[in-house]
Amino acid sequence: MAEKIYSSKVVELGGQVKDFIAAANMLIMFDEAMALPELRDACVMHTGNQLTGMIKPGDIYKIAGTEFKIVKVGSEVQKNLMNLGHITIKFDGGDGELLEGSVHVESKPVPEIKAGDMIEIFKAEDKKVADGSWLGLKGKTAIVTGAASGIGKAVAQAFLDNGANVVVCDLNPNEPEFNLTENSGKVKYVITNVCEAASVEAMVKTALETFDKIDILVNNAGINIPCLLIDPKDPHGKYELNEKVYDKVTGVNIKGVYLVAQAVGHEMVKTGGGVIINMSSESGLEGSEGQSIYAATKNAVNSFTRSWAKELGKYNIRVVGMAPGIMEATGLRTLAYEEALAYTRGITVDDLRKGYSSTKTTPLGRSGKLSEVADAVVFLASDRASYIHGVTYNVAGGKTRG
Repeated sequence: MAEKIYSSKVVELGGQVKDFIAAANMLIMFDEAMALPELRDACVMHTGNQLTGMIKPGDIYKIAGTEFKIVKVGSEVQKNLMNLGHITIKFDGGDGELLEGSVHVESKPVPEIKAGDMIEIFKAEDKKVADGSWLGLKGKTAIVTGAASGIGKAVAQAFLDNGANVVVCDLNPNEPEFNLTENSGKVKYVITNVCEAASVEAMVKTALETFDKIDILVNNAGINIPCLLIDPKDPHGKYELNEKVYDKVTGVNIKGVYLVAQAVGHEMVKTGGGVIINMSSESGLEGSEGQSIYAATKNAVNSFTRSWAKELGKYNIRVVGMAPGIMEATGLRTLAYEEALAYTRGITVDDLRKGYSSTKTTPLGRSGKLSEVADAVVFLASDRASYIHGVTYNVAGGKTRG
């Protein structure tokens, strides 16, 4: 039997309650609100017990023995039902305006309510029962930035494999190909510049027009340009940090993350919650020789994760970080990139490559697989990780210094 997270008994009904229900609304007032006589004739008074868990879409509202699946939850209801004094139940299937103090449930006939009836809320059943999978991502919509290649593409593929719809965002003019089966989610490719607010807003609009909602955001887009703060061998030369490199890296890795999170976050608040996963890096946790500007931006992303978790938790939006270490080679690890990084560390490209598989660098003695990061991301995006919030996970094979 599903876990009960709220229970109370009806003690009084206003004379106009039947009219309200006919209009697909019901105003429920708690004991604390009985001093509002102008509302008494159109409300249900009931004793209020403490809420024992967060209300979210998918939970069941049971009214006088009839069950209604919750479709949307207002932000104030998510924070603390008992602080409201009253709540509006809308039997509209989620089509009406979402007010801070309202809960929208599926549209179906409402039973006749009388004093002594119970009003209860039950936690959603196990997702495995709902859609046959352990993660329960089928039918959800995820936006993944920087997903035309590398980690982003692997993450997008993992969501598709689990039945989620994916909006793939990237600057690449060529749409990436994904392995799709009859059980895969749907994919929409949107060319997006995460550094430009107008481009981001247009992408979010397209996502909503295509899939109606946004449940998950993976802020993955990022760039890395190895350079030194000071290069005594070649002052102000090719591999010394300059304003152009600084602006380019911070523009994508910091500004881009905030612009996308803000645009998507507005929509998540409207629909009652979601999950934001910010892609950081092991270097952001520990620093990295020859990658100071990149590491600094990724540490900024870690701060975004912690701070946004404190700001957005009350809206049922979880924020989690992911910090990959050395990953398997992709087309993004070019020879020019390796030459630059090797130069900043005073070693050869061959020495750099040997370090990728050294247990002195990574205790597991190998580079990570893109699929291993993707698997962690889809787990954190699922309700299986529903109490994980405000932390950054290191997916780096034990690597802690770089």
